[in-house]
Amino acid sequence: MSERDAAVEAAMELELALLTPKIRSSPDRVGALLHPDFHEFGASGRHWSRAAIIASLAATTGPGSRPVAVSAMRGVQLAPELVHLTYDTEYDGSRAHRSSLWRRTDGRWLLYFHQATPFSERPG
Repeated sequence: MSERDAAVEAAMELELALLTPKIRSSPDRVGALLHPDFHEFGASGRHWSRAAIIASLAATTGPGSRPVAVSAMRGVQLAPELVHLTYDTEYDGSRAHRSSLWRRTDGRWLLYFHQATPFSERPG
């Protein structure tokens, strides 16, 4: 596996972990995966800071929560320290196209930016 493939695989693994209830319900675990300068444009249109997203995930992810369903994940390494992922999610009947930038900082991959855009399938 090349360094490029390894970087994309690492980012994908971490992104998928962030979508599990086990990680989302723990402020410490989420915080360990987010870059200090993290921010997000959510599917609601809201701009989320690092602190706000950590608090929101912990407050809304209960022990019986289901993981977010993911499809069509792809990644590309844009620079030695930067990976871009795109994928679709479905959760509680809502769908979103998602885009994430993972940045290697101090030898660790951290989520630097995330954006979600809602979509619905239109019949043919």
